Amino acid sequence: MMENNLDRKNHWEKIYQTKSATDVSWFQSRPSVSLEFIEEFAIPKSEKIIDVGGGDSLLVDYLLELGYQNITVLDISEMALEKAKQRLGEKAARVNWIVADAATFQPTEKYGFWHDRAAFHFLTNEDEIQNYITTIQQNLKPEGVLVIGTFSTNGPTSCSGIEIKQYSETSMSDRLKQFFKKIRCIITDHKTPSESIQQFIFCSFKRLAI
Repeated sequence: MMENNLDRKNHWEKIYQTKSATDVSWFQSRPSVSLEFIEEFAIPKSEKIIDVGGGDSLLVDYLLELGYQNITVLDISEMALEKAKQRLGEKAARVNWIVADAATFQPTEKYGFWHDRAAFHFLTNEDEIQNYITTIQQNLKPEGVLVIGTFSTNGPTSCSGIEIKQYSETSMSDRLKQFFKKIRCIITDHKTPSESIQQFIFCSFKRLAI
């Protein structure tokens, strides 16, 4: 049975209230794979970038350091974003922060780069999955790039006590082919702070012309 949105929000608020950044399994001292995709596509420094499910990850720190000027970080947890703001200090004012559930997020602007590391795989309800994909299609610029990272079919089946949906290159491409053309996928191993290995798949896509 699907968690309702309030339960889901409460779950994540509690995690971010009780754990430090380096205590959570998804912590990365440097989000190298995400940064490599941004470099590969030569995303302009003025382009609008959104990091969905960004929480208090360090991607925003690196983007600011690289000179990106239009960054949005979205997370269901207000506490996660508050932690990121506190870490960034005065730099936080240069970022657009949105507290929202990815499943029901309604953007008010178009983005040139849509990044999602480990938010999409929490959507296991068909209506939520389709709604999210449609939302991306409607709010990604015509030449925009989408990068999604999820647990692979050899990765974990749950995270933080919540079941997730694993993806392979084929299943992710099939899921998104209605609106997006796959560019490439890579398999990568993420070492958690507790030294366990989680296998991820990251795929990049371009929006199809409608």
